[in-house]
Amino acid sequence: MKKLFTILTLLGTTFIAQAQPYSMSFTLQGATDSVMYIARHFRDQVEILDSARGVKGTYLFKGKRSWPRGIYALVGQKRDKGIRDFVIDGSQKFSVTGDATLSPASVTVKGSDANQQMFNYLKTVESAKKELNDIRKRQKNPADKEQADKEEKALIERMEAFDASARHPKKPQFFFDLVNLFDEPEVPDSIEDKSTYFRTHYWDRLLPKPENARYKLADLRHTPNLFNKVNYFFFGLMYYADSDTICKEIDRLAARIGDDTAMLRYIFDFIEPRYYRSTRNIGWDAVWCHLQAEYYQKGRCPWVSEGNLYNMRHNFNRIRQSIIGAHGQELWMADTNQSSDPKDWVSSHRFPTKYVILWFWDPDCHHCQEQSAALKVLYDSLLTAPYRPFEVYAVGYESDVEKWKKYVREHDFRWVNVGGPNVNIDYQEAYNVHGAPTMIILNERRDIIMNKVLPAKNLLKFFEDYEKKKQKQN
Repeated sequence: MKKLFTILTLLGTTFIAQAQPYSMSFTLQGATDSVMYIARHFRDQVEILDSARGVKGTYLFKGKRSWPRGIYALVGQKRDKGIRDFVIDGSQKFSVTGDATLSPASVTVKGSDANQQMFNYLKTVESAKKELNDIRKRQKNPADKEQADKEEKALIERMEAFDASARHPKKPQFFFDLVNLFDEPEVPDSIEDKSTYFRTHYWDRLLPKPENARYKLADLRHTPNLFNKVNYFFFGLMYYADSDTICKEIDRLAARIGDDTAMLRYIFDFIEPRYYRSTRNIGWDAVWCHLQAEYYQKGRCPWVSEGNLYNMRHNFNRIRQSIIGAHGQELWMADTNQSSDPKDWVSSHRFPTKYVILWFWDPDCHHCQEQSAALKVLYDSLLTAPYRPFEVYAVGYESDVEKWKKYVREHDFRWVNVGGPNVNIDYQEAYNVHGAPTMIILNERRDIIMNKVLPAKNLLKFFEDYEKKKQKQN
């Protein structure tokens, strides 16, 4: 039922068409815009293609040009006030009349069988959605539930039959082709791991075997449904996946796309900055590094300028040192005694505990103060415990050494406190520390297993879960 009631807003492709006269009239009852525009979609934006002034609510687009078949957007002067979609498929001389939003129930069409069929389809779907909502309200009443359940079943059967018939008109039409292309994969009842099956078959309809493809993926760039499909896959379906899984799916999708550079750019230009800029999602920096290592820095993204590639390479070399799975670089720093003799410095790696928490903090930072106080409660509670799984190696991220030492002394931080200028390497570069607080957790091999700030109350659970995951992998 869900797929039946997904009202698609799809847009035109780049099929070659000969220039011919066009006359497309839109009468919008209640519209106040002095000018309307025909536009095409690109990701979540629209690109203006033509304009027409309104005369008593009618906007007439006339001229001579090539309009590739597809579904276009009619937008007003305030683009955020609604986008009205219509079809150019066959006739380029037609009129559409409706309310200000072109809601399907209000629309009448003359001269375009494609628009007539699309709006009729959407009208039936909208009506069924309202009927279903009414039924589900009645299902909450025990006295009406049995009858409402029967009505829901009958409605679903009726709509499935309607949908199957409507999607395959006698004359193939672009709108219905796209409805079919963007359907979600159906998961057989016999499949146990339904989420994995759904993920691995997500692109099957849109990216079938080349001999079965009716359209190239690049032909669909100007559809918001392609944007929605890409956005949902990476930042909905894969939002909580681990970095290895995300990287595998990127490689799988890139292999399907093949040499279609335009399509690869469509996807990468969208996902790359989101994986780079994320500060909350665990492992997403590793995904960004994978994009850099396997695609950008290998010359597989020719649209990127040399200057941008240089900047990416600089950031890549910095970030990859601190991603989960990388070996943590050993720090040697002076403690509160501030000895200038390296023999007196304290190592970040040489503790008997299984884990080390590298805690980069600033005494002037309010968030650092709160997090350090919570971490102290946990740490102090384990001082007399038979086993404490971690040591805290707290690096004072403060150039004023006396202020840092005073704060440590007044708050009685009993973990390992280091800071000041006496250090063997630039820890900001080594661990990508460009703000406080920053938390890096190292395992027994001193590999990085976490590079986001975890609340102190979650630390023991994190170690427990890490141990369980490691046992499963072994």
